[in-house]
Amino acid sequence: MGWSAASFDKLTSGDSWQAAGSGDSDDEFDPLGLAHAALDLRAQLRAQLAGVPLSPTERAAAEAVIDSLDDDGYLLEGPEQLAAELDAQADDAQREALAEALRVALRLVQSFDPAGIGACSLAECMQLQLRRLPNSPARELALALCAGGHLTLLSRRDWKRLGRALDVDEPALRCAQQLIARLDPRPGARFGASTAQAVQPDVLAQRVGRRWRAVLNPEVLPRLRINGLYAELLRRSREGGGLSGQLQEARWFVRNVQQRFETIERVAQAVVERQQNFFSHGELGMRPLVLREIADELGLHESTISRVTTHKYMLTPHGTFELKYFFGSGLATDTGGNASSTAVRAIIRQMVHDEDTLRPLSDGEIAERLAAQGISVARRTVAKYREALRIPPATQRKTA
Repeated sequence: MGWSAASFDKLTSGDSWQAAGSGDSDDEFDPLGLAHAALDLRAQLRAQLAGVPLSPTERAAAEAVIDSLDDDGYLLEGPEQLAAELDAQADDAQREALAEALRVALRLVQSFDPAGIGACSLAECMQLQLRRLPNSPARELALALCAGGHLTLLSRRDWKRLGRALDVDEPALRCAQQLIARLDPRPGARFGASTAQAVQPDVLAQRVGRRWRAVLNPEVLPRLRINGLYAELLRRSREGGGLSGQLQEARWFVRNVQQRFETIERVAQAVVERQQNFFSHGELGMRPLVLREIADELGLHESTISRVTTHKYMLTPHGTFELKYFFGSGLATDTGGNASSTAVRAIIRQMVHDEDTLRPLSDGEIAERLAAQGISVARRTVAKYREALRIPPATQRKTA
């Protein structure tokens, strides 16, 4: 696997990129991981990747794929989208070369454990797992069910329509269904961190005048650079050969890391711009925000915003929060606007805190008080929010 020197020159505008870091050695930081201390899915996959003999370019491509998986183990953006994200300035030929390298890397990652990792859909996840099972009529039929887009009919147990579509009888379909039912639709979820970890924020919220802005935490930035003297010698040497190729691979690696940090900062800044009231006033100032709003502004895929905001944390005046915390649905108000669900939960928490414990507020009464403030919330929604806040029902809050 490899790209031409011209392609690599397009991928980076210089030979070095350096940011301050807290470690004394570059080797102390895994620049593409950005994972926390827990041995999570990505750490498990990297441990398997370490045992595979690869060129630096192939390894970097595999790292990029692993870093792009969501917590369930899915790659929601394909190699083409990922290539466009990694190098927005590349021409069509360069981008296709990068996409092909990522396709090869994806096939490698899909061969790792647990089975089903790296799929772009539930159907593909099922197929990846089925292919590792011993060959049998039930397995072949299960593969046909997944590949043919029949999972919806299968979930309804519509044996007649499935039988007509695949020309098989009901007993055979039931055998295939039982095989599929034993598969794991979320193969990455089992690696979620099980113990509390100290969180180091990736982004810091800083006040500049009357506005808040997001800046990268220098403590988590990598320190990467290509030795300028060696780079210049290799450029001038006509005998560079493979060493010259290594230099180009290093440039791509550095540029890849740089762009990922730039994306985190851009997304965080877009979030901060929309949640200015939160940073000044806390939860009550939170406004409704959805992933698509940020994706449309930055020209990125929605799944990219989801990945960038997962396990990335921001230090604020009100505590350290995962970037996903700043996204939430809206509830209609009498003025025609929307109130953030986070703000509504904060109001509910305050109402319960201020209530008369001899006559605690029922969910219906809380809904009525919210309505009086112009926020339309059904009683069952109040109950859902109250449970999310781990507040017991009124009968359990009452004191004698």
